[in-house]
Amino acid sequence: MKPLLAPSILSADFGRLAEEVRAVEAAGAGLVHVDVMDGRFVPNITIGPVVVRAVRRATGLPLDCHLMVEDPDRWIEPFRAAGADSISVHVEAARHLDRTLRAIRGLGAKAGVVLNPATPHVAIEEVLPIVDFVLVMSVNPGFGGQAFLPSSLRKVRLLRERIDRERLPVAIEIDGGITHENVEDVVRAGADWVVAGHAVFGGGDAGGSTRLLVERLSAGARDRC
Repeated sequence: MKPLLAPSILSADFGRLAEEVRAVEAAGAGLVHVDVMDGRFVPNITIGPVVVRAVRRATGLPLDCHLMVEDPDRWIEPFRAAGADSISVHVEAARHLDRTLRAIRGLGAKAGVVLNPATPHVAIEEVLPIVDFVLVMSVNPGFGGQAFLPSSLRKVRLLRERIDRERLPVAIEIDGGITHENVEDVVRAGADWVVAGHAVFGGGDAGGSTRLLVERLSAGARDRC
């Protein structure tokens, strides 16, 4: 699987959001990542379905919505209706995880399960065969701009080994603290989708940063092969 860059619009200039999204699309991004926070599951409030609907009009890239919310079942349908192509929920937030993941798939979206840094990979043992992707958090969720947690690489490797061994059609996504310096490392460890926020939008040239990150993703993939 060719690794894909997923710029996180949490770090974008919301006054120029459509322009910035179009810039990363033109530069080779594979997904647009949307961090949804409710101020309860995590200590921040960010994006709702209205913004997702606006981003949907601005790009043809798949929209990847990460629900950091206490009651994910309540929000699956509104975000899917707004244009989300993939929706991920936290192990810690979904009371009936199996049912929630099947509900996402039932709406025609890709279903993902999210692992916080302190949550072991075995927590998703029973649902791994029914997900489309696993999102490994490499920071504690809630705010952008945090430093990458190196321990997340081991979790990616363990997931990669099981997915490959059982030949499961499951992608591994990683989110948090991704920089131009560590992006090749996460791909070598086994990540397929790499979320980057500040590294894309923080320097004032989202298109240029995207192109450089995509080049380094490809270099990491060559080393993995």
